[in-house]
Amino acid sequence: IYPITPASPMGELSDAWAAEKKPNIWGSVPDVVEMQSEGGAAGAVHGALQAGSLTTTFTASQGLLLMIPNMYKIAGELTPFVLHVAARTLATHALSIFCDHSDVMAARQTGFALLCSNSVQEAHDFAAIAQVATLESRVPFLHFVDGFRTSHEIQKIARLSDDDLSAMIDPELIHAHRQRALTPDRPVVRGTAQNPDAFFQAREACTPFYVACPDIVQSTMDRFAEITGRAYRLFDYHGHPEAERVIVVMGSAAETVHETVDAMLSDGERVGVVKVRLYRPFAVEAFLQALPESVQSLAVLDRTKEPGAVGDPLHIDVVAALAAADRPTPRIIAGRYGLSSKEFDPACVGAVFAELDREEPRNGFTVGIVDDVSGTSLELLGPTDLEPASRTRAIFYGLGSDGTVSANKNSINILGESTDQNVQGFFVYDSKKSGAMTVSHRRFGVDPIRSTYLIGEAGFVGCHQFQFLDQVDVLTSARHGATFLLNSPYGPDVVWDELPVEVQEAILEKELELWVIDAYGVARDVGMGGRINTIMQTCFFALSGVLPRDEAIASIKTAIEKTYGKRGPVLVEQNFRAVDSALEHMHQVE
Repeated sequence: IYPITPASPMGELSDAWAAEKKPNIWGSVPDVVEMQSEGGAAGAVHGALQAGSLTTTFTASQGLLLMIPNMYKIAGELTPFVLHVAARTLATHALSIFCDHSDVMAARQTGFALLCSNSVQEAHDFAAIAQVATLESRVPFLHFVDGFRTSHEIQKIARLSDDDLSAMIDPELIHAHRQRALTPDRPVVRGTAQNPDAFFQAREACTPFYVACPDIVQSTMDRFAEITGRAYRLFDYHGHPEAERVIVVMGSAAETVHETVDAMLSDGERVGVVKVRLYRPFAVEAFLQALPESVQSLAVLDRTKEPGAVGDPLHIDVVAALAAADRPTPRIIAGRYGLSSKEFDPACVGAVFAELDREEPRNGFTVGIVDDVSGTSLELLGPTDLEPASRTRAIFYGLGSDGTVSANKNSINILGESTDQNVQGFFVYDSKKSGAMTVSHRRFGVDPIRSTYLIGEAGFVGCHQFQFLDQVDVLTSARHGATFLLNSPYGPDVVWDELPVEVQEAILEKELELWVIDAYGVARDVGMGGRINTIMQTCFFALSGVLPRDEAIASIKTAIEKTYGKRGPVLVEQNFRAVDSALEHMHQVE
């Protein structure tokens, strides 16, 4: 491993499990080695694979680019391997640490299969599916998720057990991989130099492996469905069985399109979405089978930009696939979205479907920005929020390192473990991280949560830093009648006159319920210094009603013991006092 944002948590978790001596399904503890660069990590992986080990690594963006030379060799030698990538923007005119697909698209020519997960559950499932498929196909896999949007999202998932994994893995394939290891006992020639008389022929020899790969992935998915009940296909279609307008997309945006399609279907619209799972090798027949024959217009959305190209990667593959089809070809347009984590919400999806409905839709459009240079952007149409009223949505504004994000993660775990509700947590960080603003988005509800975009209408807003009121419109996403919890150095009798006039106007116009607490004062009194996370977390549970108050307090204290128990009883007791004191010092402002 060589940790790089946003892939770091994968390596960190693996390192932690190894430190805890957590065994794999064969009862051994994997070795985790931190290298000095991504190039070094890729070289070490290549060597370990050649020695017959099962090996993996995790990376993103520029780190992935440094691995490309070794990736060509690993693929050229038909070596089973899964590389996990949290897809992230490549530095071009500027550096960005946020999400798009420019890094994985830069690696698509290496010979790696590219398998895309759209959600947290899929990331968990596809990691196993990719490992099984690579052992059988001998084609190495690049399994990727959207950086931050999926890699740092918290959701309740159905976890695979060791028995599930053992049922998926064929021991004979492990044995075959080990038998191919370089050893003096079984000498082979590998990694030679070749001249024009032989290279071309040898390069083409891998073709049958790539032809067989999609069927192997699908059969692996079918076996996975038998074991777990969760079924996937190389291209999953969702929508009207006779859809006229269809969007083709991959990654977390597919969940947003899915949610929007459901809303449009209820209005009688004939629309659908094709979710791309296996992007490389591109299985033409599987794609055509997924696409309804009724489709008249098709929008292919890419999350990357290739300047000067006729089309971006996914668009070009879809055009080529349909050109090979023995059926009427629909009108195809291409669009770009979501570069550097630019928001892609239901309004963006509505704009794309509206464009498909035009007599002469634009090709090469952008959505989610205002392009006043080239004029490519679509006008946003329709609602930005399609979420059910029964779903609890909360936004919290905090300061990097003040504990707000940690408290929100704890709250999500409490709700996920204490109730049958689905939960989702997503955290927006400034690239400066510590000391900069963090915005936490939390959703809880009975229905499956497919909303892979920021909350547009929150029923609860928590502002953990009073100075933000002068800097940020923290109430822009508060819905009418929402609860507003403010950490304030001013008491309930005087705080109103200290609020900026814009905040006063928003509270009155939206008829918000305002509550205040001097969280820093409470933290000082109980000996916690500037750590206000436990205090603000307690206030949220008390005001939101997502759990009965006594049950919520008990769950918070259990979480405190789990989180801080190893650091001694004094810290646990301080946090307990903070919980009890929080409710006494929270006041409503009339």
